[in-house]
Amino acid sequence: MNAQTATKHASSPKTPSLPLAKPEAIGLSSARLQAMSDTFKREVDKGTTPGVTVLVARRGQIGWFDAIGRQSPLAGAPMAHDAIFRIFSMTKPIVSIGIMMLLEDGHFLLNDPVAKFIPEFSETKVGVEYNGELELVPAKRQMTIQDLLRHTSGLTYDHTGSGLVQRLYQQSRLRSRKITNAEHATMLASMPLICQPGAEWNYSRSTDVLGRIIEVVSGKTLSAFLAERILNPLQMAETAFHTGEENAGRLAEAFAMDPWSREKVQLFNMLEKPAMESGGGGLVSTTMDYARFSQMLLNGGSLDGTRIIGRKTLQLMAADHLGSDVKIQGTLVSPGHSFGLGFSVRMQQGIAPFSGSVGQFFWSGMAGTFFWIDPSEDLIAVFMMQGPGQREYFRSLVRNGVYAAVE
Repeated sequence: MNAQTATKHASSPKTPSLPLAKPEAIGLSSARLQAMSDTFKREVDKGTTPGVTVLVARRGQIGWFDAIGRQSPLAGAPMAHDAIFRIFSMTKPIVSIGIMMLLEDGHFLLNDPVAKFIPEFSETKVGVEYNGELELVPAKRQMTIQDLLRHTSGLTYDHTGSGLVQRLYQQSRLRSRKITNAEHATMLASMPLICQPGAEWNYSRSTDVLGRIIEVVSGKTLSAFLAERILNPLQMAETAFHTGEENAGRLAEAFAMDPWSREKVQLFNMLEKPAMESGGGGLVSTTMDYARFSQMLLNGGSLDGTRIIGRKTLQLMAADHLGSDVKIQGTLVSPGHSFGLGFSVRMQQGIAPFSGSVGQFFWSGMAGTFFWIDPSEDLIAVFMMQGPGQREYFRSLVRNGVYAAVE
């Protein structure tokens, strides 16, 4: 479906759109974009996913916005352009922008210690595995706000490995949506770090801690701060930590059982208001809402005359913050890439096993959502689905399909 067909949805007063254009008018091939959509239709027909949405904008205009398949495997309703998705870790870039807005306001420096705002982190030790036991050693330096933004804090996630520190996470209440952000941060601070701060990139609960720092500095809940400073100014009215009962018919859902692994899929209830407003993975959103956030990033920090963050601040965020000294653990930072302040950043044209451009920045969500900003091509793309097991495969499919359409 091209932008003309999307006009009905895009002009909805509830969700402001970006301008619309025919693909060829903005340097995209409609035939190749259709071929990309056909790829996802085949995946739906194979039972790989219930349904997806994909939006591509170039030069500030939407050239393609397609909704494919079904919104939920249990209902016959087709996937809708305004379906609501759990965006999980695509919450992180929004919260990272929020913390950098407070930096611009002069509340702290990037190298300020986290303990300045959450004192419990001043005593955190590093866990070193030795003969199957966890030995606690002092941290060589305090973790900083920059460490949280670039995931070099020494924090981790319980699902990214099976080490002794991760087992402590697994045995705790860290995953509960019933604890507050303050309780979550205190609980994290009581656990050992997986490495010395600054030594390794470990994907982690760091952005949850950033959400708590936002609360401490602003004196507001994370949801209130994000609404006031980012979501409302960008008219992202569908993005929040839960959605109302009136939207129950718009929720995108995954298969109850993963079509590949046959394991049970459990995702949180989008209608339930959580006590834990997870800065690392708690938001729900729509394709168009996230496209407006993405276009703001591509524009250098502003949209429709409203500046969210400074152009140079955003350039800092989309730069390499790891260098050659930080060891990257895991596979989430792909070959040829590094990590900035809240985003992964492409450093080389080659090496990665998928298309892209040097300087593009992006991130994704555990349930299959994905977005990227490509400044050199003046392009954004937003992809939404709910299918954890297929997320990496689909990210490469959509990258390859979009770049095949760039003239």
